[in-house]
Amino acid sequence: MSAAANRPKLRIELLSGFRVDASIPRLYIAHALIPYNRTSSRVFPFCFLLVLAPRVFLVGMSSATNASRHLPEPLAPHDSAQHTRTGIDVLEAQNFAALQGKRVGLITNHTGVDSAGRRTIDVLAHATGVKLVALFSPEHGIAGRMDETVANSSDEATGLPIYSLYGESRRPTAEMFTNLDALVYDIQDAGVRFYTYVTTMAYCMEQAAKQHVAFFVLDRPAILGGEVIEGPMLDADKTSFVAYFPMPVRFGMTLGELAQMFNAENKIGADLHVIALQNWHRSETYDQTGLAWIAPSPNLRTLRAAFLYPGIEILQAGGVSVGRGTDTPFELFGAPWIRPVDLIVELNRWPVPGVGIQGLKIAPTQFTPNAGVYKGERCEGVSLTVTNRVSFRSMLMGLEIIAALHKLYPRNFDVAKTIELLGSKSTVDALLRGDDPRDIVAGWSSDLDKFRATRQKYLIYH
Repeated sequence: MSAAANRPKLRIELLSGFRVDASIPRLYIAHALIPYNRTSSRVFPFCFLLVLAPRVFLVGMSSATNASRHLPEPLAPHDSAQHTRTGIDVLEAQNFAALQGKRVGLITNHTGVDSAGRRTIDVLAHATGVKLVALFSPEHGIAGRMDETVANSSDEATGLPIYSLYGESRRPTAEMFTNLDALVYDIQDAGVRFYTYVTTMAYCMEQAAKQHVAFFVLDRPAILGGEVIEGPMLDADKTSFVAYFPMPVRFGMTLGELAQMFNAENKIGADLHVIALQNWHRSETYDQTGLAWIAPSPNLRTLRAAFLYPGIEILQAGGVSVGRGTDTPFELFGAPWIRPVDLIVELNRWPVPGVGIQGLKIAPTQFTPNAGVYKGERCEGVSLTVTNRVSFRSMLMGLEIIAALHKLYPRNFDVAKTIELLGSKSTVDALLRGDDPRDIVAGWSSDLDKFRATRQKYLIYH
């Protein structure tokens, strides 16, 4: 057996019902009980023993598994006396000393709240010695509800103007900075390179440097924790609004740390100040901070989805639905042309117990998205559940899925278009050649080591 055959592969579980149709010469999954079986008496027992029998005992777990997907996001135990204090909490405790006497602009959205649930907008608007004069909103708007371009508006509670940074222009203008002494950024990020809040912060830093306006980041935890780094490095010529800086897809840094790296490595030259977190450690994911969960954007609704997001979102450009317009975006994917059993067998083509992408279960599913790719069309695909965050690697999962879709459905899935978010030509070329995803991941190691060395200089939390 070749070395490639010995490599561990994506290990999945079959967690749904099935039926066999004699009119189709291959097995497929139906999202229902078995109303009939017209397959011949010879073929069905053979297929049952060969493919389905080892997994039948898992069917009884399906209902409980599917029901659990709709439960509130669980929180890990955390000492309430030691819960994480965000930048806005620290700024309040310091009586806003850093902003005293300043006319302030605030870049924020619905995630910008203190530990008491008060909007950062309202906190700064009532802070003694601080004059809040303008608001700026990122993608999805100040309330975090819109999934389209956002127009300028005003805040009902304070009457302040809200300048959209996701409208006709994605960059702030010099006019927006009129009468500002300081610009404050308070938004919860997702820890992923192509999540646009990262670029919005960087663009505002650039304009603040040009206008000689001080820039403050009220830091927040890295949702996925601050240790794991994965994904290809962005090619130098692929920078865009979804790819501001050459770094991997999952970078393991807070926005305060990123701001320091951008400022120095991109030579922005902003008068940068980070109001650091208190009581946060790099190993902690968001549910270990003691902070209330607030969905960062309309489709990134749960921490479960956040762990899957880096590897699932890259699929959409290739031509599949990633669950936008369903109850569980980024926790499933599919298309009208996918046949779940074929895909599952391909993903599980090296069925060696105990190996593969650890901490992941996959089940066949059907859904009809009411937004995004294949809106209003019935899709077949798979749902995904992370069972062990420590061992799970989203980018490896994403590459395994791309490789399987390319092999099974080369006319339907366009690997070349995944360059939009992968941002790495060598990675896409390797996928097109049919290289083993684990070899591709191993090929990132040298670039990731260089990134770690650069990143290390700007880490605030240890």
